[in-house]
Amino acid sequence: MNYTQNFFFLCKTPLSAESPSDVEIVTKADSNDDFPRVFKEFEDLRSHAFNDDKIYSIVRADEIYELIRTNSEKQAKEDAFEKAQAEIITNLQHRVMQGNDANARAILKEVYDIDA
Repeated sequence: MNYTQNFFFLCKTPLSAESPSDVEIVTKADSNDDFPRVFKEFEDLRSHAFNDDKIYSIVRADEIYELIRTNSEKQAKEDAFEKAQAEIITNLQHRVMQGNDANARAILKEVYDIDA
């Protein structure tokens, strides 16, 4: 077994993401000592999606943020995209149901082949 060093990548996946290439690496922790900085940034970026009780709500999110631990940016983007899929669909469906959002409806149809 070959040792590979893992890093924590903070990834941002837009609601319109169609593939891992749409995922952005916001920052990464280069060491364990750097992790608190990355985690704080993760919490700050997600803070707009917290409700009044300070509970994260996916339906309030404008983008999906994930902390991914892996050894490469490419793998981080792939993992973040895969993890974000269900949350993106939930968010978009909520936007269609609550606000009749035509853009969300189009993304669901074109990217996920879901009629909403």
